[in-house]
Amino acid sequence: MAFIKKYEGTTDVRLLRMQRVIWMLIYVGLITMVLGYFAGRQDEATGTVLCGVGGLAVGAGVLMIYIRSRLREE
Repeated sequence: MAFIKKYEGTTDVRLLRMQRVIWMLIYVGLITMVLGYFAGRQDEATGTVLCGVGGLAVGAGVLMIYIRSRLREE
């Protein structure tokens, strides 16, 4: 069982790689935000930084979803 399953919708390697990066950014960003929330209980500065970095990663993933929706398979 692969960590990232093959997507059968496109055969363009560039688009497949982009989709993998998108979902990694979103999931890692969300996990980082949750860790920042819990770390913020002990050290507010660390929690704020982790939440900010996680939010940026999620935002980048959402932006890449929009960009991916505008790309067409060649």
